[in-house]
Amino acid sequence: IQEREDLARWKTGELEQRSEERARILFAGWKADEEEIIRSDAVRRSQSVTRGKITEHLIPYFPDFPYNPKDARFLGSPVDLVVFDGLSEDTIREIVFVEIKTAKNPSLSRRERDVRDCVQEKRVGYKLLQIVPETEG
Repeated sequence: IQEREDLARWKTGELEQRSEERARILFAGWKADEEEIIRSDAVRRSQSVTRGKITEHLIPYFPDFPYNPKDARFLGSPVDLVVFDGLSEDTIREIVFVEIKTAKNPSLSRRERDVRDCVQEKRVGYKLLQIVPETEG
């Protein structure tokens, strides 16, 4: 009877040990697969962001850009470009804030919407800051 009980305990222990080992192996495989998926997705997103940033810089040189590229100034944030339409001709006709989106269904960030709203509601100003250096006395 004691031998049977010992044998049963041994079998139970072996089964538990093998089950735990199998679970560790399966988990390690799943984890490796998931990490690869996450890394691939991160690379894809990074490449997309990089392409978008390059495009933002190049848009003024595309044939269908409606302004003279010499009049465009890249900001990047909170808007991509400010166009001083006519600057290259020494007569500024209009100042245009330009946000560039490369996505099929673009949406503006909160800051981009805030800039758009300020411009549309004519909450735009101009201020001259004159900095006068102190003279040595």
